[in-house]
Amino acid sequence: MTMGTLFWILTVIVCGVFLVISWKVQGQANESFSHYAIGGSSFPMYLIFFTQFATIMGAGNFIGHAGSGYENGIGWLAFILGEQGSKIVFALVFAGLAGRFTYNTMPEMIDDLIVRDKLTRILCGILSACIMVAWVGGQGKAFGEIFQVFTGADPLPIILLFSAIFIVYTFMGGVYSVVWTDLFQGILCVIFGIIFYLFAFSKVDFSLVELGNRLEAVGKGEMWTFANLDFLGTLNTFLTGLVGVLVAQTYWQRCYACKTSKTARNGLLYSGIICVIMTMLTALVGLIILTINQDLDAGSAMPWFMMYCTPMLVGAGIFVLILCAGMSSADSCLNSAAVLVVNDLVRPFGKHNDRQLVKLAKWATLLIGVASSVAAIYASSIISLFSRAYSMAGAGVAPLLCIGFLWKEHKGQRPEMSRCNSKVTAWGARVGIVVGAVVSQLPIPNAVLVGLVASSIAIVVVSLLTRNVPVERCFRSEGDAHPIPKDTAG
Repeated sequence: MTMGTLFWILTVIVCGVFLVISWKVQGQANESFSHYAIGGSSFPMYLIFFTQFATIMGAGNFIGHAGSGYENGIGWLAFILGEQGSKIVFALVFAGLAGRFTYNTMPEMIDDLIVRDKLTRILCGILSACIMVAWVGGQGKAFGEIFQVFTGADPLPIILLFSAIFIVYTFMGGVYSVVWTDLFQGILCVIFGIIFYLFAFSKVDFSLVELGNRLEAVGKGEMWTFANLDFLGTLNTFLTGLVGVLVAQTYWQRCYACKTSKTARNGLLYSGIICVIMTMLTALVGLIILTINQDLDAGSAMPWFMMYCTPMLVGAGIFVLILCAGMSSADSCLNSAAVLVVNDLVRPFGKHNDRQLVKLAKWATLLIGVASSVAAIYASSIISLFSRAYSMAGAGVAPLLCIGFLWKEHKGQRPEMSRCNSKVTAWGARVGIVVGAVVSQLPIPNAVLVGLVASSIAIVVVSLLTRNVPVERCFRSEGDAHPIPKDTAG
């Protein structure tokens, strides 16, 4: 049996398990839109930990970051520290707060607590959904690259095939499908992740000194130094990962889905710490591959290593690891994107019952899955797909989130649902979001850093100038008029 054939067999088995799980939980998901989006705020610690862990450890963390480590060297750890370390920052700063609430999305929280403006909610929803679309597309792109190496298959139909799988089981069970399949996926990721790293680092005798010596021996010693690292460029890279993840709906959504705020904080904190370590190890594996073969491109580094440097059983274990990691990230982000679209682009402009909202969320799942496939096909790499979405959404929304919570009308007042307490105005929020998103995409040095500063200044200045400007009637929001207490949610 060839490794390619084995991979197809494993794919069928794993995807079959996912579909069975989703079929069994779809009844719970269809009870209400709150159940479809956040499970009625009922999930315990073990489910939250594994769904956070499995979602974070996507295919990009094994294919993309290994390739980036191969291409950029040890300096790539700065991006990883920002992208992955942001989960720890989020856990310590925001998760406990979010865990007290029963919102469906982060833009809904901004609308209720910071600025009562439907247009701001729409802008936040669109930018946050961009990250989710990029993440789903990144998983499909990773699978396309793997199967191209091992089976010779055209990546295009592979991307479309896995996108269809993501759509079907997320469509069926909403967030219930996500968390229960993530439990299965997360356990497999831990088991096969340990096997993967032990095998990879055995190539350099489990020694970072040996890794550095071997890079020097093959003429790649510059990959093992921070000496020539551009500080501002590194800071920009760090912030790209940091602010993007801080506004990612998946992490807010899990916090809203928790039984308690303590569960929200600890679930993300513990999973975040583990994922920082694992992803940095993945980047170092990319450098290990560089010591073996210096003629690869970033996208094919990990698939080449799996095919030519591992025994079949070890390669199969690594494939299951990447398959589960990719599927878990894809389903989580697909569900989050669908909930964002329905909750923040549709729901504020009409009265819909739960059945209608669930139906709309399922249709949104289908449409966003297709959009993610297109993103995967046309993106130059997995990481470029992530980075552009991170920078645009992060620079646009993160300043509003932070300034909104810090710049209060009534100092010392604890955030409570249905109580808006911020000096940010509707026009300050709108201008700040657009300025940050646009500037972050300009072809200038350190665009994300510049975008964050520009957005922050715009929010404060425009808010001061528009203190007495009322929100247009069509965009005026009443916030969450009937909040559901956490202890009775669901």
